[in-house]
Amino acid sequence: MKIIKSVMLLVLTIVLVSIIGCGGNAVTQPAGDGTEIVITDDAGRRVKLTKRPERIVVCSVSFLEPLQLVGGTVVGRATSQMVPEFAKDIPQIGKAVQIDVEKVLALNPDLVIINKGMNEKLVKLFEDNGIPSIVIKARTYEDVKRELNIMAQLTGQPDKAAAAIKSMDERIAAIKAKLPKEEKRVAILFSSSQGLNIQLKGSIAGSISHDFGWKNIAEGLTPMEKNPDATPYSLETMVEQNPEVIFVVTMGNAQSLEQDLLKEFKSNPAWNTVEAVQKNRVYFLPQDTFLINPGLKYPECYEKMAKMVYPELF
Repeated sequence: MKIIKSVMLLVLTIVLVSIIGCGGNAVTQPAGDGTEIVITDDAGRRVKLTKRPERIVVCSVSFLEPLQLVGGTVVGRATSQMVPEFAKDIPQIGKAVQIDVEKVLALNPDLVIINKGMNEKLVKLFEDNGIPSIVIKARTYEDVKRELNIMAQLTGQPDKAAAAIKSMDERIAAIKAKLPKEEKRVAILFSSSQGLNIQLKGSIAGSISHDFGWKNIAEGLTPMEKNPDATPYSLETMVEQNPEVIFVVTMGNAQSLEQDLLKEFKSNPAWNTVEAVQKNRVYFLPQDTFLINPGLKYPECYEKMAKMVYPELF
């Protein structure tokens, strides 16, 4: 009888451990030799993988460095001019905004990582072809930390993700500690061939400004329908809110866009009433880290913006 009770207790313990292990984004060990990975992605989907992916395709180049850090193997990537050196020879699958599905399928991936807000329409297509996918949002620093942890689950390298996050947290904390405790009124413009918009705190520069405790003049304005990280540009708003500092992110020919915007500042009397323009506090941010997600370079973005506003402290 004692033996039977012991066996029953052992079975119950195993069942309870298995149930607990299935919660959230846990990695569990099912019956058999395989590893079952269960991930809740940034689209709220619960994705189950029966083994660790060995052939990953990414729909954004911003996923490359985090994956390399935790030991992921990428066999296909989006086309971009801003690609890390180690990934330049990886086969391309088209631009992030226009992924070539046939090229993806030809690579025979066992996982596709999709950029939230850009490629979700491909999820069902890949599912229909038996290819699992996860959707990841990677804009703010908090997004990046979550992204790293998800990718570490895929590769079974949580310690590497934890170490990277700790290092980034410490670097960012050191930068923030140097800044005076004062509220700066800032505006973040996004300039492209399509015109201007004003970035909100969900953007890269917007999230950093928010973390610094600066006041984004666009706070409270209605986001654009197709771009929740921005609001429509309004010169009246700029004049009324009178930012002390203006940051500009460009997409396209950076030099040409900068020249056009500076020309507009000089020629338009309304712009000349804005403090940031009057005092030459208009700063153009580099495309390679502020246009696409900077990933592991987020501390560099914090330092870049802080140094522009307070050069004497760095």
